[in-house]
Amino acid sequence: MRHRKNTLFGWVVNALVGLALTAGLTSSGLAVIETYEFSDPAHESRYQDMIAQLRCLVCQNQNLADSNAELAKDLRERTFEMINAGASDEDIVDFMIARYGDFVLYKPPFRLRTSLLWGGPFAILLIALVVFFFTVRRSRGPKDLDSIDREAAARLLDKKG
Repeated sequence: MRHRKNTLFGWVVNALVGLALTAGLTSSGLAVIETYEFSDPAHESRYQDMIAQLRCLVCQNQNLADSNAELAKDLRERTFEMINAGASDEDIVDFMIARYGDFVLYKPPFRLRTSLLWGGPFAILLIALVVFFFTVRRSRGPKDLDSIDREAAARLLDKKG
């Protein structure tokens, strides 16, 4: 019996596994690490909190801390500058909202214009439950036959037998 390594299929499988391992190990080394000098450890903590709260506008569902997009780098730098200039967290959030809208926040505030965002999933769930309820209720058990249907069924049964 031939060993799997000696077959073409075995060689291809081993090559693909090796390629996947190599790509996985080298891609982590390609990540850019930004370093900012903070005068106060509290500023660094605020910075980390802020970039975790703010959404990258380019990437799908990533915060500024996780994104490598150019815009995310610019926003991280702007956040760093504002913290070092003495801006409060509220000032930074207000600046980002004024410039990019509520989408920049992972947890947008409840306002009239965001009410659909907050209430939409519940409304869809409620509609689905109502439709399900009426569908199940309507399809409960067989319906009683009226006299015309009974006569037609009897005639069909008499023809067969």
